[in-house]
Amino acid sequence: MKKIEAIIRVYRLDEVKNQLLEIGVKGMTVTEVRGFGRQRGHAELYRGREYQIDFVPKLKVEVVVPEDIVDRVIETLIKAAKTEQVGDGKIFITPVEDVIRIRTSESGKDAL
Repeated sequence: MKKIEAIIRVYRLDEVKNQLLEIGVKGMTVTEVRGFGRQRGHAELYRGREYQIDFVPKLKVEVVVPEDIVDRVIETLIKAAKTEQVGDGKIFITPVEDVIRIRTSESGKDAL
């Protein structure tokens, strides 16, 4: 199993969610996050004054999936989240040793 974390633009969430559900992802966790990468934030105008926004609002989408669909999930995330603009986000993939469903004590793929 792999945990896939994607940092995406806020307004791309519906597209990402719908496309992940279409390929068989059964659940996901979404967290509001703030950060910056190469873009180093941006400037905004408020009442005629310019302010530097260092931490840009993003969403972190987390899914744990079986190894056999990892490539499809990554392709889907890229397709759904991509705008071809600076700040589209990143995808991180890490191994997951085990998953346990608290309610039933199922583990492994059965717990997904």
